[in-house]
Amino acid sequence: MLIAKVVGSVVATQKDEKLENSKLLVCQVYDHKNQPKDQYVIAIDSVGAGEGDMVLYATGSSARQTTLTKDKPCDAVVIGIVDSWDLGGDNVYEKWSSQ
Repeated sequence: MLIAKVVGSVVATQKDEKLENSKLLVCQVYDHKNQPKDQYVIAIDSVGAGEGDMVLYATGSSARQTTLTKDKPCDAVVIGIVDSWDLGGDNVYEKWSSQ
């Protein structure tokens, strides 16, 4: 699992039929210290995430392990919305105080 922040969405009217009704999110990758990287991923949303949410996402074959993405042509899926995380006893992120 990796951490990212939802920064937008993608609308694609022409796509593989297996992706119909899939919400596509633009996610900026973050490191473990809550610092943004200059890296982005487009992920299928499986949990109802929205812009500004910090999320957990999976890539590769793991991305096709959810009920929503099974047998679909996807390489990334949002699998959780982060409430908080700690690193070495220090709070790195708190959803309610960071927005």
